[in-house]
This record gives sequence, C-alpha cells and structure tokens, in this order.
Amino acid sequence: MSTGDLLSIQPTELKFPFELKKQSSCSLQLTNKTDKYVAFKVKTTNPKKYCVRPNAGIVLPGSTCDVTVTMQAQKEAPPDMQCKDKFLLQSVVAPDGSTTKDITPEMFNKEDGKVVEEFKLRVIYFPANPPSPVPEGSDEGSSPRAVVENGNQNSSLFDAVSRSLEEPKEKSSEAWTMISKLTEEKTSALQQNQKLRQELELVRKEISRSRGGGFSLLFVVLFGLLGILVGFFVKKT
Repeated sequence: MSTGDLLSIQPTELKFPFELKKQSSCSLQLTNKTDKYVAFKVKTTNPKKYCVRPNAGIVLPGSTCDVTVTMQAQKEAPPDMQCKDKFLLQSVVAPDGSTTKDITPEMFNKEDGKVVEEFKLRVIYFPANPPSPVPEGSDEGSSPRAVVENGNQNSSLFDAVSRSLEEPKEKSSEAWTMISKLTEEKTSALQQNQKLRQELELVRKEISRSRGGGFSLLFVVLFGLLGILVGFFVKKT
C-alpha cells in the first residue's frame, strides 16, 4: 500500500491478466486519510490503450473511491510479457463541497506552494492461461497445466465413486450385523426350547414309572398330607 498525506492507494501496481484479443481489468482503491475534500486525477503514458473510470473525482473525508482500469484487447503480446506503460495518480486538497464537475487541470498545477501528491504505478502482465481442450486419445502436446487439471479431475471422480461405493458397503455391514445378531438369538431360543422339552419328557417318564409301580400321584400326595397330620398330633400329645 502506498501512503501519502492525502490518499492511501491499494494496490501499488496495476496487474492485468493478459490474453490476446480480450479486454482485461484491474482496480484501485483510494482512501482519503484527511478531514478535507481531496481531488484526484489519473494519467497514463498510453491513453489509447487504457480506459480509466473515473479518471478524476473527489474523495470525501475518511471515505474511499474505487477506480477501474480497463486494457483494450491486444492483437499481440509484448516481448517477454514486459510492459513499459506507466500511470500517474495526482491528488490535491479541494474546497469543501467540491464535486467532480469542479475539478480543473489547473487544480493540479504545482504553484504558489500548493501541495500536489503524485504516485507512479507500473503495469504488470501475467498470463491468463485459459484451459485449452486436448484431443481425445492424444497425449502429445499436452501442457503440464492440462495434465495436472486432468489428474485433479480424475482424482475427484475417483473420490466420488469411492464414496458412493463405501456408503452401501457401510449400510450392508450394518444389515449383516443385525442379521447375525437375530440368528444368534433364534438359535439360543431354539436351544432353550429343546432343553425344556427334554426336562418335560423326564417328568413324564417319572410319572409313568410311579403309576407302573401301583402308586398314583394322587395317592402319594394324600399319603404325604396324612404323614404331616400324624406328626402334628404326635407333637401335641
């Protein structure tokens, strides 16, 4: 950031993404650091090549102003992408209540001890590098950028497919766990049922043996009750 007594300028360089036969733009932000009205004006060494909006204006106290610089479409690139164009931003204190209509070229004349701040901004080009289509089945002539982008796309597609396969796998695993648990509970219930049947069969055999010996179950019960009563009366006497 360039900082003067009147304005702060961000950024300090005009950087344009360069692509043949296409316009490109960049922006400047001017911030008024004072409690006064500040007038500014933007000049360039190549006015036919660039369009500045606004190229002059008033920045109110403590406020900001955005300036957009547009480079016209170029038919050829400069050698080594080096640009010699320059911009000059001038700023000066203006009377309170001034508007853009009140700005005159004489306001920026350095005379009578008037302070006119000036900032020089250089122009930098950098390749826009749009992705160029590569014919199918041909790897020759592929740029490193295209290869990397294709690799990233393939990697993203692989990740998406892997996630889609893993989700059903997780659900299938949960289903198998539930089925296994239910199977174990069913087996346990069958085993307990079989054990109860065996015990019932033993009880039935015991009853059958008792009946075969000439004693009925009712007789055994009555005999037991009689024994209890006899014992009770014996204790009484």
